[in-house]
Amino acid sequence: MPAQATDLIKNGSFEDTTVNGKDTFAGHVDDWSGGGNLTYIASPGTADDGQGPVSLYGPFPRTSPDGGNFVIADGDSPYRDAIWQSIAGLTIGSVYELNFYQAAGQWAGRPWASDTTERWQVSFGDETKQSDSYQLPFEGVGPWQSQTMHFTATSTSQVLSFLADGTPAGAPPMSLLDGVSLSLTALPEPSTWTMLLTGFAAVGGAMRARRRGQQRAALV
Repeated sequence: MPAQATDLIKNGSFEDTTVNGKDTFAGHVDDWSGGGNLTYIASPGTADDGQGPVSLYGPFPRTSPDGGNFVIADGDSPYRDAIWQSIAGLTIGSVYELNFYQAAGQWAGRPWASDTTERWQVSFGDETKQSDSYQLPFEGVGPWQSQTMHFTATSTSQVLSFLADGTPAGAPPMSLLDGVSLSLTALPEPSTWTMLLTGFAAVGGAMRARRRGQQRAALV
């Protein structure tokens, strides 16, 4: 039986939190940063309960496939704010697989009746990808679905961030998130290692040539 890949995400299920019910994300969820403006952490069964700082049109699934707490974030650009986590111990040139669950909805009781779109903008280092987009009618519910993305590390430490992305402006398109995991899937190809080693050798040669030049200059 193959060994299970090591998950590099801390608190990817959002269970380590001071919140019981619904509250703002910022400062209330361990190991994650950001999440200001209209970004919330929610307990199971609270997405459409009509209580707290935000409630969605329903009926909405009580929990995600991951179970437990989840994130609710407004995707309207003036009100959104990314949540992020710094990941260390990466191997440059290696491919990492990101998995998570997403869902979508609309903020109930708001005066803007509109169809909406919802998705997540996901960045890892300098690479950014978009999750599958929901197209919801007014008062619609986008069920939980799994998402998989692959990123290639360009540094030994990179920031992973999630930013809700929805339309139209002025309407409250809400994106939900849970079950975030990140694991190594492939080491760099031999050709990649060759390029990296060649680059390191070139840098080392240039530094040695510079030192020799400095030494000769000192003798003149």
